[in-house]
Amino acid sequence: MPSGHALGRGPILMKTPSWRQQAGRRRLVVALAVLALALASGLIGALIHPVHAVSSRPATGPFSYIPPE
Repeated sequence: MPSGHALGRGPILMKTPSWRQQAGRRRLVVALAVLALALASGLIGALIHPVHAVSSRPATGPFSYIPPE
């Protein structure tokens, strides 16, 4: 007769993720890292060059160096 301690009181075995789940997690981590890098660089760019400083500069274009006739 089995003892009372043997009825489901052992350690729970965890199933390891499949290679598809691991690949999906890796893709998610890479996508989140790219998004975080884009947000961080946008924030740094906004702090270095405020909006009013950019709009106060004269507009230059491909024809700005050709004198008008």
